[in-house]
Amino acid sequence: MHSLSSSQWALLIIILFLPMVPTFWAIIDVAKRETSAIYLKFFWFALVVLIPCIGGIFYLLLGRRSLAKRA
Repeated sequence: MHSLSSSQWALLIIILFLPMVPTFWAIIDVAKRETSAIYLKFFWFALVVLIPCIGGIFYLLLGRRSLAKRA
């Protein structure tokens, strides 16, 4: 049985959690952003939560601008 070294564990943790960074960032940004279009806020929040990695990246690329225009 092969055991992982500490550097391999660190690399594994980075590989597993790095894709979640945009998701957490998007959730926090959607929650804090003030906009008059609550349906857009709900849409982006649902997308980020239901499709975590891809939804977070989509929000950071497209959603911030769409919510900023409505503010």
